[in-house]
Amino acid sequence: MSRPVFRFAPSPNGFLHLGHALSALLNADLAKQAGGRLLLRIEDIDGTRCRPEFEQAILEDLAWLGIEWEQPVRRQSDHFDEYLAALERLEKAGLVYPAFESRSEIAQLVEARELDTGKDWPTDPDGTPLYAGKARELPEGERNRRRASEPFALRLDMATALARAGRGVSWREEDEDGIRDVPTHPERWGDVVLGRKESPGSYHLAVVLDDALQGITHVVRGMDLFEATAIHRLLQELLGLPAPVYRHHRLLLDRDGHKLAKRTKSTTLRDLRASGWTPADVRHAVGL
Repeated sequence: MSRPVFRFAPSPNGFLHLGHALSALLNADLAKQAGGRLLLRIEDIDGTRCRPEFEQAILEDLAWLGIEWEQPVRRQSDHFDEYLAALERLEKAGLVYPAFESRSEIAQLVEARELDTGKDWPTDPDGTPLYAGKARELPEGERNRRRASEPFALRLDMATALARAGRGVSWREEDEDGIRDVPTHPERWGDVVLGRKESPGSYHLAVVLDDALQGITHVVRGMDLFEATAIHRLLQELLGLPAPVYRHHRLLLDRDGHKLAKRTKSTTLRDLRASGWTPADVRHAVGL
């Protein structure tokens, strides 16, 4: 019987904080308890925000915490061809289409729809308005002409995807009480972006492919990604990929009740280490 495979997959777009420590330590603990393997993946697909110094800091912080992982480390930036191949496969199957509106143009479309209907335009579970454009209705000739010269996003045709995969898709969610089946509702996300002209894959596409190619059997991550699992399970069905067991852990919050985040400059592990904290202090702080 093969050993369970866990992974910790940070993005090198800032320094790690206590929320990352909780996720990394929990993955390491669960892998050890299960007699499994722990892999490290650097999710650096966003070349505009990810930097080598942040990746080096991640390695230093994890080593300081006493976490050991298998080599080699997988970096998304080394696997753009794999993401592009998956996008091309989905497009040939009629499951994605190019959309040409900018973010500001989409915001204007949403505002116009709300004025027309007198109702708020629906949003996805993260609070972002659903795609309000009509790019999927463009004639093929116009689509190809614009694609050759304009920026575009490749969006999943959610209605076609649901018809192809069926609506009975669920995922297995594990916690201290065991494993339960969670029904998915990917339609809540609308026609999500899976890639752009300048980028061969979005987070949703890359993470699904990475997990499959690394043989991940257990995905342990924060509750902020719970709803996104619906998209991931749908993509796994469409691409014929195995579905891991998921476990979404609690989030650490700041004194204002917001989750710890790099963008809000939450106190970093480097800061805590410099102030005299030990790995045991970190474990205690995150409740492990």
